[in-house]
Amino acid sequence: MTTTAETIASQAGSSTSHLNPERWAVANRHLVRKALAEFSHERILTPELLSEAGTGLGLYCVVSDDGTVEYRFRARILELDHWSIPAESIVRIERGAAGNVPGLPLDALSFITEFRDTLGVREEMLPVYLEEISSTLASHAYKQGACRSSAALIAGISSDSDPSAGFQAIERSMSEGHPCFVANNGRLGFGILDYHSFAPETGAAVQLQWIAVHRSKAEFTSRAGLDYRTHFEAELGAATLAGFDAELSANGLDPQDYLLMPVHPWQWDNKLSVTFAAEIAQRHIVHLGTGEDVYQAQQSIRTFFNTSSPEKSYVKTAMSVLNMGFMRGLSPEYMKATPAINDWLQELIENDQELQNRGLAMIRETAAIGYHNHYFEAASAKGSPYRKMLSALWRESPLPLLKEGQQLATMASLLHVDADGVPAVSALIARSGLAPREWLRRYFEAYLVPVVHFLCEYELALMPHGENVILVLEDGVPVRAIMKDIGEEIVVMGERLQLPEEVSRIKAEIPAEEMVLAVFTDVFDCIFRLLAAILVEDGTLGEDEFWATAAVVVREYQERHPELAEQFARHNLFAPDFELSCLNRLQLRNNQHMLDLADPSGGLQMAGRLTNPLAKFT
Repeated sequence: MTTTAETIASQAGSSTSHLNPERWAVANRHLVRKALAEFSHERILTPELLSEAGTGLGLYCVVSDDGTVEYRFRARILELDHWSIPAESIVRIERGAAGNVPGLPLDALSFITEFRDTLGVREEMLPVYLEEISSTLASHAYKQGACRSSAALIAGISSDSDPSAGFQAIERSMSEGHPCFVANNGRLGFGILDYHSFAPETGAAVQLQWIAVHRSKAEFTSRAGLDYRTHFEAELGAATLAGFDAELSANGLDPQDYLLMPVHPWQWDNKLSVTFAAEIAQRHIVHLGTGEDVYQAQQSIRTFFNTSSPEKSYVKTAMSVLNMGFMRGLSPEYMKATPAINDWLQELIENDQELQNRGLAMIRETAAIGYHNHYFEAASAKGSPYRKMLSALWRESPLPLLKEGQQLATMASLLHVDADGVPAVSALIARSGLAPREWLRRYFEAYLVPVVHFLCEYELALMPHGENVILVLEDGVPVRAIMKDIGEEIVVMGERLQLPEEVSRIKAEIPAEEMVLAVFTDVFDCIFRLLAAILVEDGTLGEDEFWATAAVVVREYQERHPELAEQFARHNLFAPDFELSCLNRLQLRNNQHMLDLADPSGGLQMAGRLTNPLAKFT
């Protein structure tokens, strides 16, 4: 007879089958290449040029802190100091008195410790960073067996009769995580069974846990015109609501005294059932059971798409998991104003003709709920992860925005390269039948122009990275962009907008010279730098063609708005250069709390300046 312990051990053993020598070697070469490229880009590493070929591909080396290990690799330096490094060219060499010994295996964990002083990781944080590196390697090893070819992926979304199925197939097929961070799949707190149950790349079916929280400890807010009962009838249905009410009544509790809240299963099992034990014992929190709808985790790991009813809302939950510089909680203070912020931005977009002409849309966070645990609020500082353990929000589905024949894809897919080295963006361009430069122009019109307009017209910035933007495609061509994850990411930087009191928390004091980094850093350096390199390496498009197309689109936008001439001079997108704001430096400085979201400018890490690739097209 098999015991429970034996069953768990068997499951754990089979769930690590992706961790084999072959996949581990591929994952390490991939991550060492990325570390060399991104740390060199951020000027943490300073590679020495050993020799130069006529093709622009030079031979470089970096030497470990103690001088015992050397890495040699080929590289071509593209615009924005992007290090284009063929992974197969990297060689790790042991240096010694008897001469150099080449051919050591690439080991990302060893790489970090070999350069620990250069990287500047504090001793107490180094083990945590290594744990994040290890988790990133393990997830890459898993993804090697789960990825589909780019051509198949693009063909699937274009031909699938169910747009939501194609959309979610792309979502779970993304293999890289954040394109700039080296340690980008940390997820510290997950065990291996948690990984298979909840990691986005597994595409696992997830059913959320539901609790009732006492009204004296929680607050529900929603968009204008949406009340509590109407919201939950749409999301859960009358029968499920009645069942939850009956469960509370059976325990001698009045359903009118409670609010309903979804909870991530991991959070309930690992945090709330223990850390919030007092709240449960005092009946401030009542566990109601598992919901009926089935969800799929998105790239952001704590957000879920409803696969049972795709027209229903996403659900975003708090998770006390450390990933990429932050504990992934949700603040009840932030939740309170979230629907109002989304209503305000929606009205702004609807009343802006430029944004309407570009087809820009947003999916609103329509309702939110936050729970206040007064024990931990009394004991912790503002912004502490202990204050962010129990909140949730609901975000509109993008499916109702589609017209016949249109498809959805996360913008992160434009940076996806499959196991055969084929970029998804190249497959999209081939699918479209357009010349690469024309395809690129349409993408810039849909995405770049709205971001530039937000800056110049309103001095407003979102966080428009790949995971936060959904592209609407027609035959592989981007026709509009959909912004999401508004409540925690939006910032109003200047004085061009008068904000209602209920949304005033999105105002931040940003120096005038830093406002333009909302485009230079968030778009040019963190997205276009990598997209341009992919197209260059693939032979699809030349660098000058890429940036010339961006310049034309920006210039045409400026010509449409002569009334903003003063703003264009203030936020000069054709300036000769701009400050290099570094993401890995932030994580290496403090991999558990990179930035204070209330002061997004205060903790930035700068490392000189980058030549602006648009400047040559002035």
